[in-house]
Amino acid sequence: MSEPEVWLRGSIAGVPPLLQPVAHSLLQCREEIERVLAGMTPEQIWYRHTNAAAIGFHVLHAIGSLDRLFTYARGEALSDAQRQMLVQETQPDTAVTASDLVAAFGVGVARALDQLRGTDETTLTTVRHVGRARLPSTVIGLLFHAAEHTQRHVGQALTTSLLTSH
Repeated sequence: MSEPEVWLRGSIAGVPPLLQPVAHSLLQCREEIERVLAGMTPEQIWYRHTNAAAIGFHVLHAIGSLDRLFTYARGEALSDAQRQMLVQETQPDTAVTASDLVAAFGVGVARALDQLRGTDETTLTTVRHVGRARLPSTVIGLLFHAAEHTQRHVGQALTTSLLTSH
């Protein structure tokens, strides 16, 4: 019998109760990325199937958007490096390996979990602004969206991997 999904394994240590679903989602995504990328060559990672983005894009975008959304949740503006990463996510780089992506994804999730552990639940409805247009959201809105957006791109990477021979 395989291990249950992360959300069925219990609480994540140190993460406030209201933020457990975000933590569970991100940890599940980390496990799925490890499985999707296992044994893939850089050519497979960056192969672009007709009308579909490369697996590498989905993984890099998931890492970058997670970082950006959590930055907004802290009430901070994006740095120049974060804006540059947004552009680089779309550029295929066959020097980037599966293990590089798995490691980077793990670092991004670990950083997000650290932020969740330090988030006071009384701040969850605090207004935060997104992007240069300063669109309104809240701390919990950004954290939840970060989790679901990450799930969306991990799912797309998984589906695209089925189109790419291993």
